[in-house]
Amino acid sequence: MRVGTLVGVDVYVSTTWILIAALFTVTLAPAVEEAKPGLGGLKYVAGLAFVILFYLSVLLHEMSHAVAAKRYGIAVHSITLSFFGGATEIEGEAETPGQEFWIAFVGPVTSLVVGGVMLPFLWVVPDGLLELAVGGVAVTNIVVGLLNLVPGLPFDGGRVLRAAVWAATGNRHRSTIIAGWSGRVIAVLVALAPLIMVSAGLEVRTIDLFFFPLLAFFLWGAASSAITYATFRNRLPDLKARTLARRTLSVPGELPLSEAIRRAQEEGAGGIVALDSSGHPQGIVVEGAVQVVPEERKPWTPVSMVARSLVPGLMLPVDLSGERLINAMQKTPATEYLLVEADGTIYGVLATVDVDKAFALRTP
Repeated sequence: MRVGTLVGVDVYVSTTWILIAALFTVTLAPAVEEAKPGLGGLKYVAGLAFVILFYLSVLLHEMSHAVAAKRYGIAVHSITLSFFGGATEIEGEAETPGQEFWIAFVGPVTSLVVGGVMLPFLWVVPDGLLELAVGGVAVTNIVVGLLNLVPGLPFDGGRVLRAAVWAATGNRHRSTIIAGWSGRVIAVLVALAPLIMVSAGLEVRTIDLFFFPLLAFFLWGAASSAITYATFRNRLPDLKARTLARRTLSVPGELPLSEAIRRAQEEGAGGIVALDSSGHPQGIVVEGAVQVVPEERKPWTPVSMVARSLVPGLMLPVDLSGERLINAMQKTPATEYLLVEADGTIYGVLATVDVDKAFALRTP
């Protein structure tokens, strides 16, 4: 549910937030009753107010991420408050380890500052609900700040670890895999927290048996997703458009398709480009479109009829390779692309099927 916009970023509240808000409201009710006896049902209203106050500080934490990202020119899509806190969806990635570090680190620092600023007020506020609210905001922000410094994904500390490994190795994706495995270890420790608490002589409540495994499940899933994505990107071969390009035949757009195919076969060309009356490329012949034209119709079908117009994104620099090549293809999905040299001359045609085959051969 969209609830508004802050610093130019849409803010959403997940439906799972309603569940955690209700759970925390009930959990806080006894503390509210102790701080202000005799409230009756209003203790749940006060508990809900405290929950909203806490999530406002979580929102401040996420806003700091958004502001830092925008500071580096990275677009921010949204901020979402959900079951386990908040998430800032950034459109793109940090370009350097330094950017990654500061975008991640500013969140925990914000929470620790909020908690630190609130602590002194505990000595001046009167006893009762106000003291409970101030103390709760102070302690929860300090806990959130410290917890987010844990060195494993999806915590902010995991992104700090990723930035450090990235700076040391120069490999962004390997650093994500390492931070993800660290996150998995943390998830296992969280799942075992009730047993650890029992062995340490601490009291384990019923809610702990529900909360810690659920949190561990969430952490494991988030860390695993990061590992899977980074593994794919790390194995992405150094695909070179120049190497994968098909030899190309350029013909007038009005040339009969049958004649164009004959010339292409004669010259060993794997792609055909249709030219306009001025001799400039106007379209790429789509292999799939050629196959559906009956043989008896090909002498009467001009090449331009089975060519896709060269809209922006279908003409790519021939020197693209690796992730830059894949990203360019993802921006404008197509079956064929026209590859050109820096001076605009045609080099060849790149077929998506050839890229897929090359990737399959190189990926373990």
